[in-house]
This record gives sequence, structure tokens and C-alpha cells, in this order.
Amino acid sequence: MKKVNYNDIEAEDVGKGCKGVTIRWLVTKEMGAPHFAMRMFEVAPDGHTPLHTHEWEHEVFIVEGGGIVVSESGEQEINTGDVIFMPGNEEHQFRNTKDKTMKFLCLIPHVD
Repeated sequence: MKKVNYNDIEAEDVGKGCKGVTIRWLVTKEMGAPHFAMRMFEVAPDGHTPLHTHEWEHEVFIVEGGGIVVSESGEQEINTGDVIFMPGNEEHQFRNTKDKTMKFLCLIPHVD
């Protein structure tokens, strides 16, 4: 078993195509997780992830704050406690439209 407080993991700038977004890699292969990674994203007010697509799905849980998730299905408001399943190959983006930081957990399969 491994235990760590997420505040003890360094927040990294996500960079390209993002505005005001950091990521913390909470569970990784290096910790011994062979199949999935867990990440915590923090999106500043008026910030956003890139509008992008990739072949793997991911599961998202809004821990705090909210905003809008954009996908091929349109835009939907998201708030604390919401769960989003994003299928692979679906274009998507998370936008913080609120006045406090949005935090969300995102789980993805390891892809090589």
C-alpha cells in the first residue's frame, strides 16, 4: 500500500493549449499501478484545458468548483460532485466559468 497527501505532490503546469491549469500525478506506474493513472487537475477561474481528443477514455469526478465541459454533444454545466465519463476519441475541454478554482480527479489507462 502507498499513502500520500495530494498537497505533498508537486503541481505541474499543464502547458500547451491550457490556461491556468495544473496537474498532480497522484497514482502512477512508478508507484506500482500497472493499469491506471489518477490525476488531480486544478483549473483557475477563467482557465481551461485544451480542446483535444485521444483514443483512451477517462473518468472524471468534480471535487470542487465547477464550470462547463465541452464535447461533441455540446456544452454541459458541471459542479462539485458531478461525474463525467468521456469516451475515447471524443473531442472535449473543461472550462472554469466560476470565481474559484475547479478541482477534478481524472483517471486514465496507462498508454504507451
